[in-house]
Amino acid sequence: QVQLVESGGGLVQPGASLRLSCATSGTIFSINRMGWYRQVPRKERELVAAITRAGITNYADFVKGRFTISRNNAKNMMYLQMNSLEPEDTAVYYCNAETTGNRHWGQGTQVTVSS
Repeated sequence: QVQLVESGGGLVQPGASLRLSCATSGTIFSINRMGWYRQVPRKERELVAAITRAGITNYADFVKGRFTISRNNAKNMMYLQMNSLEPEDTAVYYCNAETTGNRHWGQGTQVTVSS
């Protein structure tokens, strides 16, 4: 099993930055790809960014150039640096880890962008 714990969310003004962190534990060696997803009420959870064990990344179009995903395998951590935040980025952000045949989720962290 894999356990994921997110942190770093909060309330910020438009244009500000936040860094989300995801701490992983458990059978970490089995993790292939990790990612950040977000969800707002009454909408489906959507991919924000993902990163493979080798460090290959991909981003949703709506965050390209603003968000950066990174992963520190030695510390069992994943990060999402979010710059130039917009009110539309307001959501619960979830850490995700993919193992063979399974997807694991954290409890989520709220990000609110508002003036």
